[in-house]
Amino acid sequence: MTRKATVNYHVHKPYRQAFELDAGGIAGNLISPELAPTSVTLTDMRAAATSVAFSSDAVEFTQLETQVQDFSGSAWKQTYDAELTGMLREKLGAREVLVFDHTVRTDDPDATRKPARNVHSDYSQEGAEQRLVDLLGTQTAAQWALCHYAFVNVWRPVQKPINSAPLGFVLPSSVDPSDWILLDLIYPDRTGQIMGLVGNPQHEWVYHSKMTPDEIAIFNIYDNKGLPSIAHSALDLVEDAGVTTIRKSIESRTLVRY
Repeated sequence: MTRKATVNYHVHKPYRQAFELDAGGIAGNLISPELAPTSVTLTDMRAAATSVAFSSDAVEFTQLETQVQDFSGSAWKQTYDAELTGMLREKLGAREVLVFDHTVRTDDPDATRKPARNVHSDYSQEGAEQRLVDLLGTQTAAQWALCHYAFVNVWRPVQKPINSAPLGFVLPSSVDPSDWILLDLIYPDRTGQIMGLVGNPQHEWVYHSKMTPDEIAIFNIYDNKGLPSIAHSALDLVEDAGVTTIRKSIESRTLVRY
């Protein structure tokens, strides 16, 4: 089954572009580079005859029930981190897992963290290598760099099924290397580097319709042994116009060593 949605691609420029997060010291204040709204056709994997797999497509949709019902505060983190760690060890064969960040996003104009509506991947190679050092320290990072490691994200709905702004992915096999551009990510206390994706009619978009809080998307952000990074974005798409629930999700960033 195919659907139409609008996404915001990046555009080529003769200079390095950047996002500025919490600009001016104001939480949630975002300064964005130029984006190009584009209508795309996407395949709903819930209704598709074939499936996508993490090992070949850098994204996979699966079930993962959680004991956590409320992602506010911090009391839930130990439980949820253990659930994610066990799942990544079993499904990906990871021998070490570090869950290092959680972001709850709410599709509300007043929310501090809203769904990311630009087609991107979270780290460039340089950004991933620097983040490895930031997380582990220079000495331990050097040891991990000799092994097979990766940054893997896990995304799930919170409280209600997703009716609007679902998360979509561009299959790496449909992306030309020239479609990627480097973007600086400027925080008040540090600067990172991510990758933005420029539009290409050859891109193959997939998503999983009406995902529930017991369903997750696992997707690859950076792999030092070559599994492609996958571009993703919230989609401007409404499943059922009669449903008014607000899209809320949690995105967890992990570092794994295979």
